[in-house]
Amino acid sequence: MSERIYDLHCHSTASDGVLSPTELVQRAVEKGVNVLAICDHDSIVGLDEARAESHKQGIQLINGVEISTIWTGQGGNRGVHIVGLDFDQNSLEMTALLAQQAELRLQRAIQIGEKLELLGIPDAYQGAKALASGEVTRAHYARFLVQIGKVSNDTQAFKRYLSAGKPAYVKADWVDIATAIKVIHQAGGLAVLAHPLRYNMTNSWIKKLVMDFAQWQGDGIEVAGCGQLPNQRQLVARWAVEYNLLASVGSDFHFPCAWIELGKSLTLPDNVMPIWAKFA
Repeated sequence: MSERIYDLHCHSTASDGVLSPTELVQRAVEKGVNVLAICDHDSIVGLDEARAESHKQGIQLINGVEISTIWTGQGGNRGVHIVGLDFDQNSLEMTALLAQQAELRLQRAIQIGEKLELLGIPDAYQGAKALASGEVTRAHYARFLVQIGKVSNDTQAFKRYLSAGKPAYVKADWVDIATAIKVIHQAGGLAVLAHPLRYNMTNSWIKKLVMDFAQWQGDGIEVAGCGQLPNQRQLVARWAVEYNLLASVGSDFHFPCAWIELGKSLTLPDNVMPIWAKFA
């Protein structure tokens, strides 16, 4: 029997991915993934569609969401993503939190559009919204800026306009990490610290984040992701062991490209406990 392939972090058009939930499940099957979690940003609206397709395709779908949070770390407040896995999507606590986050996202998106208007880019919110199937995110603004020829690619859009400190950036007062963990647990799920090495902090500050996450009763950490160097994976695995955290895996797939793919290179080191051992 072939080894099961897990991918517990990817995105659909319900947030800033380019594939619909149905297409995402179909691509996962093509890439040999057996267990998939779609973790859209502060949204679970794609889960029902994905589950219907997963039944057709014979793939296991795990309920997932990626919650935007704030952590007071190196240099002040930092945006940190917490993945919720294997929770009850009808949980009242989860529904309330995601509604709150959706309102924050809407107001932020409108304000970004207003800033771009002041920079001489009219109708940016409408343009970004036309590219979104669900919530409007900075990724949709980046695609709009590429579409109208202001930049040549999404990365350039973030560097010129949308990243922290740039003229169209708008910070959001997301929920704190401890609250996100609490709500995930109230919904019967597992809380995972997403892509810990991608927060543009020194390793000592990232380790402090991991320590805080564990103290707040977080359950797991993404140990394996696409594009990692072997020493990076081993470093996160050591933190998982040190802080008694379960090990998760996730491509963080948003769109087809050469370096990030569903199920690609998501093998865990032998010294960690896989998070799926705790799935209900």
